[in-house]
Amino acid sequence: MQAEKLAHFKTILLSQLREHAAHVLNDQAAALDLSSDDGVMDPADLSLMDHYKELALRLGERESQMVADIDQALLRIKEGSYGICARCGEVIDERRLEALPTARYDAACQTAIEQANGNDQPPTL
Repeated sequence: MQAEKLAHFKTILLSQLREHAAHVLNDQAAALDLSSDDGVMDPADLSLMDHYKELALRLGERESQMVADIDQALLRIKEGSYGICARCGEVIDERRLEALPTARYDAACQTAIEQANGNDQPPTL
């Protein structure tokens, strides 16, 4: 991949990294805020609070996974393997990388992986 294209994708990834890292911090802060107890809650309030806390933690886990995926993509740029399918070694279409800059597989391999994992729905990207 050309150096200018790599720089373009690196800029996109760094921007997404900052955004998702901020979301992780916000989700963690929200989960901690929900943990505060004023001692005057009835069982329904406690149940709802637990539900909100679990939701905040799950959102934080998703954001943390996105941060990890972005870190891996940045590492692939550094190593020179960005834009190359990790399964078949073919070049990943730039349109796919524009839509999903963290993509590790080309569309055909992603489809095969999803079908092997029991996800028979057509790929969205």
